[in-house]
Amino acid sequence: MAKTTPKKAAVKKPVKKITETEKLANELKTLIPKLDEEGLAFLVKQAHVHLYNMQVDALNKNIINETERKNKAATKTKKTAITSNKNFTDIKISESGSGYHILCNNQWISFTSKEISSMVKIAFGEGTDLEVRGRLYNWLLQERSDLLITASIKDKFDENLKALVTLLKKNFKLK
Repeated sequence: MAKTTPKKAAVKKPVKKITETEKLANELKTLIPKLDEEGLAFLVKQAHVHLYNMQVDALNKNIINETERKNKAATKTKKTAITSNKNFTDIKISESGSGYHILCNNQWISFTSKEISSMVKIAFGEGTDLEVRGRLYNWLLQERSDLLITASIKDKFDENLKALVTLLKKNFKLK
């Protein structure tokens, strides 16, 4: 009886795909013998110019990427600082129109129109930012110490007080 051996499957060699760069390089190689010295000198000069431009582009991209990274990091740091210190995020008029509500630490706090008026006058008052915050802090200490407790405002230097002044200035104008 004759032994039969299984036939080996034909092994296909992987076909190497020629890249566009390789095609262009091969085309250039075929053209070089046909060029005169002046044509070759021109191609070499153009190649050097193109290489230089590629390096400049790469450097510019690195500079742009680095700048974007720094700006992104600065923005992220700034946003973190703002959100961590900014307890006051919104203000709206009450449904009856007789007062206002300020959103502080996800809690709406009610104010009469007279209280809001007093705080707005202080916020737009003359003096440095620290002087304005000092006057607002003293007013809150006398009139609305509950807000100081809710917002964890310790003194006139507190960033949360600065956020309150900014919110008031952004949402109201003095007549």
